Amino acid sequence: MASKITEQQVEHVAELAKLEFKDEELTKFTTQLGSIIDMFEDLTNVDTEGVEPMTSASDRENVMREDKAVKSSKEETDALLNNAPDTDDGYIKVPAIIDESEDGE
Repeated sequence: MASKITEQQVEHVAELAKLEFKDEELTKFTTQLGSIIDMFEDLTNVDTEGVEPMTSASDRENVMREDKAVKSSKEETDALLNNAPDTDDGYIKVPAIIDESEDGE
């Protein structure tokens, strides 16, 4: 099965991703991507009738604790705020990351 991916398509995707390839690299990646696409096309011919869908590669269940909000004690809150570099009225202050200026720069 020969894939239909071309060097021009690989080059186009590389440009979108801001990647640059030498000519020999472009040829190599085109061949490799073509082989990967061929493998996926092979999978479409596999008979999966009666195969139960798999949702995880492991049979382990989530062993983490339940994510539940709890009220902290005054001592815990004070300890947290004492470790923060900058606080204001019980909150941790952080630098602004959104520039809402009119000039857009």
